[in-house]
Amino acid sequence: MTRSGRLGIGIIGAGRVGPVLGAALGGAGHAIVGISTVSDAGRERADALLPRVPVLTVPEVVERAELVLLAVPAVELEGLVAGLASTGAWQPGQLVVHTAAEFGVGVLAPATAAGVIPLALHPAMAFTGTSLDLVRLRESWCAVTAPTPVLPIGQALVVEMGAEPLVIAEADRAAYADAIAAATQFAASIVTQAAGTLAGIGVDRPGSVLGPLVRSAVENALGAAGVADAGTIDAEAPEQ
Repeated sequence: MTRSGRLGIGIIGAGRVGPVLGAALGGAGHAIVGISTVSDAGRERADALLPRVPVLTVPEVVERAELVLLAVPAVELEGLVAGLASTGAWQPGQLVVHTAAEFGVGVLAPATAAGVIPLALHPAMAFTGTSLDLVRLRESWCAVTAPTPVLPIGQALVVEMGAEPLVIAEADRAAYADAIAAATQFAASIVTQAAGTLAGIGVDRPGSVLGPLVRSAVENALGAAGVADAGTIDAEAPEQ
């Protein structure tokens, strides 16, 4: 696909998130110019989701990319951004996107000072690091935080990946991250506990037994939350 908005995208990090988002953006017509990873598992994910994309060093990725996607653990993000700034790696006008739930664009301040355009995008989904995520991404929302003039760029990137953009203010990122973590950790811990109990009483394939129950319970809870939200909106909406 060739179009005027085509970007050369470089990815730093080949955990469960980076290769998937790279594949989604590549599918939207952008060129993936390289990915950086130091682990065998990361190389395997990159090979599976981004075939023929070269594995490069971090400085090489930054040098080649018009958009740099920082898909690294949140605890590593601040140091990575500052370290690249100290070496003069960032390029004025370059788009820099991170995927950490708890941070807005403030964590990119050293890069912003060098003239980059900062964006924070976080898909609200649990990643497997496989092509299955590309399907799930199309059913998900993605938090977008950016300076007002460039907010449409972040929203457009989310839409291109197949997700729905959800604008989250800089000051609200910590609360957003808490909500995401609570939902993710609660679901994992409860399912693990219930499966262990069933296995302990001799139930074969407890996951298969729990699957329909958990899915229906979650759908019911989400439905109740949706009704509550709709009621609040209706109550506050002015008459037409």
